[in-house]
Amino acid sequence: MKKITILALHLGYGGIERAITDLANSLANDYSVNIVSTYKLYDKPVNKLDRKVKVTYLTDLKPNQKEFKQALKKLKLITTIKEGIKGIKILKLKKQLMINYIKQCDSDIIISTRDIHNEWLGLYGNNQSLKIGWEHNHHHGNIKYANKIIKSVKNLDYLVLVSKDLKEFYQDKVVPKCVYIPNLVEKAPKVSKLEEKNITAIGRLSKEKGFSDLIDVFALVHNKYPDWKLHIVGDGDEKEKIITKIKKYNLEKNIILHGFLDKNKIGKVLEKTSIYTMTSLTESFGIVLLEAFSYGIPCVAFDSAEGARELISNNWDGYLIKNRDNEEMAKRICHLIGNYNRRFIMGQNGLKKINQYTLDEVKKKWIQIIK
Repeated sequence: MKKITILALHLGYGGIERAITDLANSLANDYSVNIVSTYKLYDKPVNKLDRKVKVTYLTDLKPNQKEFKQALKKLKLITTIKEGIKGIKILKLKKQLMINYIKQCDSDIIISTRDIHNEWLGLYGNNQSLKIGWEHNHHHGNIKYANKIIKSVKNLDYLVLVSKDLKEFYQDKVVPKCVYIPNLVEKAPKVSKLEEKNITAIGRLSKEKGFSDLIDVFALVHNKYPDWKLHIVGDGDEKEKIITKIKKYNLEKNIILHGFLDKNKIGKVLEKTSIYTMTSLTESFGIVLLEAFSYGIPCVAFDSAEGARELISNNWDGYLIKNRDNEEMAKRICHLIGNYNRRFIMGQNGLKKINQYTLDEVKKKWIQIIK
């Protein structure tokens, strides 16, 4: 049985971590799969892994950026210095432990999921191994970032990209062969009836996800449909700012912040969702949109998110809003609220679309490379 190793930074919350778990689980019946994670952030991986998948953690130490920033913010000089020194040691250890592992790894296939891992894999990986870089992030026009990726993969055999747009961008700029393989989505166990007065958004509460704009949009929707609720699933640095804005609009009873939820609990939220929204400034793939489609939910998103442009067919299974126009998004959401038939037809169209992103279809593409 061929051995596959996937290099990961951690197995906590995040889109890349979710994709790593999905890939490992899909290949576990056919290959010996091992995930090598630098950090052990939690007692067990956030996303459920097949019991046949082996996990190797390189260190029990955890990144301390949060502690360093807090000390700096509170002007605690001695604590800041201590946390700074600790952070440097952790970064050096992170590099050395992963390089040492790569040097001794004898797997038939090694898959890297970060640009820095790409570089180390290319420099120190076994010459007999098939070396694959797996790029999840969009460059968003940042040429400096794109050049970093181009440089990092020069000694690899393949570069797997999660969107067609990224493949077109990189295929003439890198040495390895570029392959488009989207992230996968499981079919929902139960499709939403689209009858509940709930709108949902899922993602990290960070600036690039645009949740502050979503609160503004929902405030407009609330003026016309005060009995509808907005459910936000996720957590992050912007949480306090978002809470402040919710209070500003007096929407504490209409906007529910769920925090991080596991896969099953997210499913329960989506089962009772009638409209899905995405206000991200940028989004490489947008797996959450496919999850919404799998529940038969129409999606409304700003077209600034590349993943939204790739996944949503405007006026077919959702709406793409240009120029990050809050009023236009609110208008489209209100149109769907007031028109059940439109919600249902769009939801059914989205449901059909996910067939090309199912486990079986995505697994086939990976096995083509592996074989």
